Amino acid sequence: MNASFSPFTDFDCVLSTSNSVHTSSAEKEEYVKLGGQQIRVKYHRLRKYLITYWEDKLTGLEAITDYVTDLFNIDVSEVYISKDSFKMIEWVSSRQKTPLKKVVYMAWSGCPSEDEMNYILSNCQCSSQILLYSDAPPNFRFSNNFRRIDCLDISNSNWVTIDNLLSMDGIDIVLESSSLSNRNLNVFLRHWLSGGCSRLKLFSAETGSVDLLQVLDGLLHNAVFVENRRDYNSPFGYRRTLSYGIDIRRADGVSATVCGQADGTLVIAVWPETTYN
Repeated sequence: MNASFSPFTDFDCVLSTSNSVHTSSAEKEEYVKLGGQQIRVKYHRLRKYLITYWEDKLTGLEAITDYVTDLFNIDVSEVYISKDSFKMIEWVSSRQKTPLKKVVYMAWSGCPSEDEMNYILSNCQCSSQILLYSDAPPNFRFSNNFRRIDCLDISNSNWVTIDNLLSMDGIDIVLESSSLSNRNLNVFLRHWLSGGCSRLKLFSAETGSVDLLQVLDGLLHNAVFVENRRDYNSPFGYRRTLSYGIDIRRADGVSATVCGQADGTLVIAVWPETTYN
C-alpha cells in the first residue's frame, strides 16, 4: 500500500513510500541516501514518480516530508491520511507554525476510532478543509460543538444529528448518506434564515428522500419558484445543477436557492457565488 506525499485525488504524485516487504529480489535495485539511510528506490514508468521502500512506512513519510519541505523551504498545506498514517496530522502540525489547510481521511484500512474522529472534528489544527471519506465507528455520536471550519465534507454522515448541524459554522457543508429528516432540514433552514451559519454558501445533504413541502413548511410566504436551470459553483469547487428550485430571502437581503435533486439530495445554494456573503 502506497502513501503519497502529493494529493491522491489528482494522481500527480512526485514521491511515495511503500513497505519494503513488497520489493522483489528480481527487480533491479537502486539506492539513494534519504533521512540518514540508504533507501531502495524505483521509478514508476506509467505514472512517472519515484517509489521509495522503507521498513516502516511512517518513517518514510516523515523523511520524505522533511526532505521536500527543506529543499523548497515550504510548509505542508495538505495531508491525505488513513488509519495507518493518522499520526502524520500531529507530526506535521508539530513541525511547522503554519496550520494545515486541508486534511483528508481516506478509508483504506478501516474506519477511525472514536478518539480519532473526535480529534479530527474538534482538535485537528486545520484552518480550512476537513474531508472524511470513511465510515464512522459503530454507534458513534459527536457530543461537542463543531468548530469553525470553512469546508466540511463527510461521505458517510448518518451519525450527524440536527444538533450537530446547528453547531456548524462553514462555507461549504456536504453530507452524504445522511440520516437527517425533512423536519430536521426545515429546522436548519429556519436557523439560516434567522442568521445562523451566516457564512454558508453551499449546503448539500443526501438523505435519499427530499420533500420540499416539508423542508419549506412555514417558509413559503417570501418564496419564489424558479423554473430555469442554473449551475452553481461553490467556493471550494463543488458543482450543483439547480432545476426547479425555490428562492428564499433572509432579512438582510441574502438569497438562497433550495432545490431537491433526483438522488434524494437537498441543496441550499447561497448567492452570489463568492466566498463570503
